[in-house]
Amino acid sequence: MGSGTGFYSDQLDPKWVVDPQHLFVGPKIGEGSHAKIYEGKYKNKTVAIKIIKKGESPEEIAKRDSRFAREVSMLSRVQHKNLVKFIGACKEPIMVIVTELLLGGTLRKYLVSLRPGRLDTRLAVGFALDIARAMECLHSHGIIHRDLKPENLILTADYKTVKLADFGLAREESLTEMMTAETGTYRWMAPELYSTVTLRQGEKKHYNHKVDAYSFAIVLWELIHNKLPFEGMSNLQAAYAAAFKNVRPSADDLPEDLATIVTSCWREDPNDRPNFTEIIQLLLHYLSTISAPELVPPSIKRVFSSENTVLPPESPGTCSLMAVRDGDQITTDANSPEKEARGSFFFCC
Repeated sequence: MGSGTGFYSDQLDPKWVVDPQHLFVGPKIGEGSHAKIYEGKYKNKTVAIKIIKKGESPEEIAKRDSRFAREVSMLSRVQHKNLVKFIGACKEPIMVIVTELLLGGTLRKYLVSLRPGRLDTRLAVGFALDIARAMECLHSHGIIHRDLKPENLILTADYKTVKLADFGLAREESLTEMMTAETGTYRWMAPELYSTVTLRQGEKKHYNHKVDAYSFAIVLWELIHNKLPFEGMSNLQAAYAAAFKNVRPSADDLPEDLATIVTSCWREDPNDRPNFTEIIQLLLHYLSTISAPELVPPSIKRVFSSENTVLPPESPGTCSLMAVRDGDQITTDANSPEKEARGSFFFCC
């Protein structure tokens, strides 16, 4: 699969191939519908190892292969300080993607740990800027993430920086072809990703990079309020309300400038939403108008392998890179070979 530009290929660029003999798979730290994430070692460096689940039917295997090719291609082509750093990948005997391991865990787990408290506003807006800068970089190279949500945003060990992870649903934007409605998590998804009936897997629909602006608005609302958006609704109920009734979380108690950013990003017409360059400028302007932070939120106690703490499960959706252990036993699956990437390499400042 892939666009007519030849952006993806079944061949892996040798410079990104990880040697399975140097790969050690340790404790599982996350799982989604398409993959499991482990903490591990590669050439004595601590890393996150994403092992792609095997498909059962020929159709599932084909989808898995194309998703893997897309993800590796995009990870290997674009670098940014707010994108999880790509290290390499293997294709045989199992499909593996290796990235840096961030010790702060997912933004979702961090926010949940602070409830009912909230983030300091400056810190929340700082996180939003990290996310917006990562998205600006992706969009500048024609990549739509399509699955922007707190589970796919990972914190550094000092809880001061957010990085975007999981390109499992990302794809190259094309103005000439329809794009598959492979869904992320409904609660954060843009309304144009639905049709008058719930989209079947594989159904195609027109949309563009502005789907990420909508998801960003929901994440920003969540960063400020530290509440689940569309609280009290299931994911499908939230999707229906947003798509067919134009329902959004309330922005009434947000500061005026922040309310303007949020409500402009989740407008029903994608063409009316700002791009991420504009979003960054709006956020920077807002930061310049508010005073220094009162309190830094309490740091979360790290959970190391010597501790047997079981953390709450992730909600359904694509997998995310998490750095907080879930108490799983160490698995040794050191077999994982070749890998993929391609073409030119971009660095976004």
